[in-house]
Amino acid sequence: MRDRITGAEALMRALQEEGVKTIFGYPGGSIMPTYDALFDYTRDVKKCFDHILVRHEQAAIHAAEGYARVSGEVGVALVTSGPGATNTLTGIADAMLDSTPIVVIAGQVAIGALGTDAFQEVDLVGVAQPISKWSYQIRHAEDVVWAVSRAFYIARSGRPGPVVLDFPRNAQVEEIDWEPKKVDFIRSYVAYPKLNMESVHEAAELINQAKRPLALVGQGVELGNAQEELKAFLEKADIPAGRTMLGLSALSSNHPLNVGMLGMHGNYAVNLKEQECDVLIAIGMRFSDRVTGNLKTYAKQAKVIHLDIDRSEIDKNVKTDVAIVADCKESLPALTALLNQSNHAEWRESFKELDAMEREKVIEPAIHPQEGPLLMGEVVHAVAEQAPDDAVLVTDVGQNQLFATRYFKYHHKRSICTSGGLGTMGYGMPAAIGATFGAPGRTVCCFMGDGGFQMCIEELGTIMEQQSPVKMILLNNNYLGNVRQWQDMFWMRRKSFTKMMNPCYELIAQGYGIPYVAVTDRKNLCAAVEKMLVTDGPFILECAIKEDDDVLPMTPPGMNVNDMMLEI
Repeated sequence: MRDRITGAEALMRALQEEGVKTIFGYPGGSIMPTYDALFDYTRDVKKCFDHILVRHEQAAIHAAEGYARVSGEVGVALVTSGPGATNTLTGIADAMLDSTPIVVIAGQVAIGALGTDAFQEVDLVGVAQPISKWSYQIRHAEDVVWAVSRAFYIARSGRPGPVVLDFPRNAQVEEIDWEPKKVDFIRSYVAYPKLNMESVHEAAELINQAKRPLALVGQGVELGNAQEELKAFLEKADIPAGRTMLGLSALSSNHPLNVGMLGMHGNYAVNLKEQECDVLIAIGMRFSDRVTGNLKTYAKQAKVIHLDIDRSEIDKNVKTDVAIVADCKESLPALTALLNQSNHAEWRESFKELDAMEREKVIEPAIHPQEGPLLMGEVVHAVAEQAPDDAVLVTDVGQNQLFATRYFKYHHKRSICTSGGLGTMGYGMPAAIGATFGAPGRTVCCFMGDGGFQMCIEELGTIMEQQSPVKMILLNNNYLGNVRQWQDMFWMRRKSFTKMMNPCYELIAQGYGIPYVAVTDRKNLCAAVEKMLVTDGPFILECAIKEDDDVLPMTPPGMNVNDMMLEI
């Protein structure tokens, strides 16, 4: 007997075939047939998926991103057409810039109505194409299974990223014979370039001759699940390593070769040493402007080796002497096998004086202030000291992000979710919700400023409904803090519309039934953090922060990396 099913039912089965367990979504008219099919797949009799009803479609994407970041799986979002679809675009762009594997499925009007300006019609494929790995319209039910398999293959393979499927209503209700399909090859798409051993030998020769090698570790190591291969590489050649913001948990905070965070607000020593090293080894990172500063002066003294799976990143920003285009899970062991057992103790020792300067002028005053209002650094430090070793850091964007990434501790892989390339305010809370589903056994600590918190405040409803155990740390300085800092530094202290009037967050927490504590005095900070961490379920910890707390060190925009300032 033939198994006749609708396109919507075929979508459910295809998602099962891809191992999907969690879907973040928001229903609407054009996606209603699919939601009707989903109903049976979330019931006890045939329970295959958890569907998490978010309160805004953008949050569905960020939640899918958080899920993908910590689990290593593809995140899935399901929305309706028109504004439902366009509300996803910021999250899709965010996922594209940060190489996060997600599949977004959006309803669409029936193909017979396309081009008529039908209610809630929008050209999602055309709009999403520049900000996604693949954007495709499923025009008939017979294409559903193939499109889903291809979407997941593209999203998760090679350099990961977002895929968008536009799902017209007619394709959801048409009937087809069920037949599984698996896409694992696309002729025009080379997900994993073949390793060129000649380049590996050239790179090994440069590293073996180096006196002052420095590795720059990016998120590509995490995406390639090459954390152990990275350690073997660094330890054999005794190479100090800095990490990009997105690559912070690729190497443990307490590893002896970890020399800190790269970038505009990273650590002092590693940023200055980029201008002294003789061989610079970039691994799974893209030489963002926030890392390099002024490209005209960046690392001109060094031979540059770049390991990346994406050929388009080679020579895009920084001229490379040797490029190894391959999956770092494969290229790192091949390179390590050709390296000499080295000792660069003198070079590593030279970092310590600069580290001591930063600790004296920046770190100690930030995490152990003696008087005055609470500082962001001390709050992050207090949470990091008490949180479990495998805790996941999620941040919003702004000063909260910069302080949190600097002062949190990373002991476990896939321990950070933050918006890097796009810098999306409102990312934090929904990404943290997704992280609790992607890593249900781990503590999720989400740092937000008062600006970003209010950009996603509706997701407290999702947290309330799901009892998602997000530990929310609200760093409230009554300002859009990062913009305020730049206005003070570069715009003659003209604080143009950065001061914020904020609501009573205690009453908001009460309205959502979420436990809440406010801290205004540092003597109560550690006890409040402990209460937050031992409380089951979600928690809001609001900390009243000094209004003009500044993030340091800082390389001013457009300046040289070695112009990094320890004080203003």
